[in-house]
Amino acid sequence: METRGRFLVGKPISQRPKEVRKRESFGHWELDTVVSSRGKSRACAATFIERKTRMYLALKMPDRTAHSMEIAFGVIASQYPQKTFLTATTDRGKEIACYDALETFHGLDVYFADPYSSWQRGSNENGNGLLREFFPKGLDFAQVTDQELAHALHLINHRPRKCLGWKSAHESFMDHVSHLA
Repeated sequence: METRGRFLVGKPISQRPKEVRKRESFGHWELDTVVSSRGKSRACAATFIERKTRMYLALKMPDRTAHSMEIAFGVIASQYPQKTFLTATTDRGKEIACYDALETFHGLDVYFADPYSSWQRGSNENGNGLLREFFPKGLDFAQVTDQELAHALHLINHRPRKCLGWKSAHESFMDHVSHLA
C-alpha cells in the first residue's frame, strides 16, 4: 500500500509571475488529480485547467505515481502547439514529484501552492468539483470508460460562461491555440 507524502523542493507560488494570477495571458495551467475512494483501485484522473480560458482536461491514470503523471502530461501536451503550456501551478502531492522532468522536457515552469491553500488553485478545484458531478466520490475510476470521461469533459467545456463573455471554455481556448500554430 502506498503511503502518501509531500516533498519540499521546487518553486513556491510566491515566485510565480503576477500576470498568471491575474489571468491576463494564455498558457498557464493548474494541475491535480481526482482519485477513487480509499480502499478501491488506485486508478485516478490527472486534471488540467488553463487559467485564462478555463479549458478543463482530464486523463485517466492507473495510479497516482509521478511516472503516471509525467506520461499523462506528455499525452495532453502532445495534442497542442508548444506554447500552449508555459506554467503549471499544483500542490505538493507525490504524483507531482516529476515536476523537474516536466520543466526539462516540456519547457514548463512549475509552481507549488502553499500547504492547505487549495484556493491558490481554485480553477482546478472548481473543475474537479464539476467532474465529481459526473463521477462522484466512491466511484472506481478504473470502471470509467474513456468515452464517459470525454463526454463529461465535452459538457463541462462547451457550456457558456459569464466570465468568458458567454463564450464556452472550448471556444475561448481554441481562439488562443489557433494563434499559436
